[in-house]
Amino acid sequence: MLLIGDGLRSQDWFGRPLEGFAYRSWMKRGLPDDAFDGRPIIGIATTQSDLTPCNSHVDEIAEHVKRGVWEAGGVPLVFPTTSLGETQIRPTAMLLRNLMAMDVEESIRGNPMDGVVLLGGCDKTTPAQLMGAASVDLPAIMVSGGPMLNGRYKGRELGSGTDVWNFTAEVRAGTMSLEEFGEIESCMTRSRGSCNTMGTASAMACMSEALGIALPHNGAIPAADSRRLRLAHLAGRRIVEMVHEGLTMSQVLTRSSFENAIRVLAAIGGSTNAVVHLLAIAGRLGVELTLDDFDRLTRESPLLVNLRPSGEHLMGDFFYSGGLPTVLHHLRDILDGDAATVTGRPFSSYADAVAAETADHDVIRPLDNPLKAESGIAVLHGNLCPRGAVLKPNAATPELMTHRGRAVVFESIEDYDARIDDPDLDVDEHCVLVLKGCGPMGYPGMPEVGNFGLPKKVLAKGIRDMVRISDARMSGTAYGTVVLHTAPEAAAGGPLAVVRDGDMISLDVPNRSLTLEVSDEELARRLKLWVRPDPEYTRGYYRLYIDTVLQADQGCDFDFLVGKTTRPVTRDIH
Repeated sequence: MLLIGDGLRSQDWFGRPLEGFAYRSWMKRGLPDDAFDGRPIIGIATTQSDLTPCNSHVDEIAEHVKRGVWEAGGVPLVFPTTSLGETQIRPTAMLLRNLMAMDVEESIRGNPMDGVVLLGGCDKTTPAQLMGAASVDLPAIMVSGGPMLNGRYKGRELGSGTDVWNFTAEVRAGTMSLEEFGEIESCMTRSRGSCNTMGTASAMACMSEALGIALPHNGAIPAADSRRLRLAHLAGRRIVEMVHEGLTMSQVLTRSSFENAIRVLAAIGGSTNAVVHLLAIAGRLGVELTLDDFDRLTRESPLLVNLRPSGEHLMGDFFYSGGLPTVLHHLRDILDGDAATVTGRPFSSYADAVAAETADHDVIRPLDNPLKAESGIAVLHGNLCPRGAVLKPNAATPELMTHRGRAVVFESIEDYDARIDDPDLDVDEHCVLVLKGCGPMGYPGMPEVGNFGLPKKVLAKGIRDMVRISDARMSGTAYGTVVLHTAPEAAAGGPLAVVRDGDMISLDVPNRSLTLEVSDEELARRLKLWVRPDPEYTRGYYRLYIDTVLQADQGCDFDFLVGKTTRPVTRDIH
């Protein structure tokens, strides 16, 4: 039997002849004696839940991870964590991302494991797991659940999320019946897996691969494709090797890794939500990353992936055309090929892991024929967003990239719901719609309502996009000329709080500016008179969230969780 100090963290539990008795005896429910004699103990963090449809199948993935762990000489132990289903949780899964990250962190910290495999899928499960694991800084690998197969309705392929917004607008405009809408609903979700568009779930799976914290092809293998299970098996093998090598998360996730991921985010047309999540993950590791880094780095990256909502195709098409390794191959001259990865090989090796299928150049464009020459995330500044706001040009209307219009203001999402379709609402397609009270503190939780729908009277004209501004987020599956993540938010006393009906607002995306056309003196006067509303929630987790959450430009993590904490658990059970 090994003693403390032989290099494995788990031996502080199992490796002491006397003190380890309780730890070992309670675990001997089918495990042999030598399971505790110095084999790496590998935690497998599962987010399987029937309430999280995108993650309902990850228990099968866990079984294949376990095979790889046993094969490599480790001992796999599956444990559950909070699971956040974007499609089901109210008021928003983002409210609970930090809670899940705390759960993951303390589950890893407080239990005898030497490395961890993170199994996630739906939007917030991936960043929450990475945030929590980063704070403990053990060897770790991310394995995503994969996107669902393409749905089909009357010969048309359906993109989950994106087509929801399309068809909802048509129903509100009176051009589609509720009966047909219901038929499409039954065709949309064809298999296990997360959204099959380049929404937040797929974007974060790709970000895991681009960061080097997941194996090649993690980002795009469909959930129903057996290669997803093969990837899980290989991850199980590899995590045992990483423990022996001492390869921790902080060694993999460096500044170069985040810069690579940001450039890749632009090339794949990834979700604006990835901005908030990458900022939060970097913050946990002490990696300096700012909102302006996204604008600077993505300006250099073309849009190569022709997927909805920025293009035409879906995630299965992306994988069968080569997946993310093909994108990395095209971008190799602007990526840091020396960045570390969980494979133990440099990041440049990921570009060699191209799928056997012949690449479809309409799905993944070559560098000399991009879908768009400039891509990524536009970070705006101005007196309406002193700490920044973001807009996704790929998903916006080009003609609205420079626009000046009269503000039509909604003080809350409830105010919006009550008035947006009022025939007497003074609005036309040239106006700028402004929504307040949907930021991290104000909602709370910063919901995905930033692509809020247009007034019915505007939809009736055939108009499908207007400039919209809010302190909210939007789904990665959504589209539109929407300014998001306005910081500081209205509830924190940002200038958005004092925008009034009739104010003129100028949006100039090429010059990265967003301006409320009032004088500095008038803006200061309004802000001085503004009174912070009393929070609706005064107890429990909601109150903790409101009191400690950071603004969008800092990743919306809790202020007391920023920075790595590797304090070991030293107190024994008695």
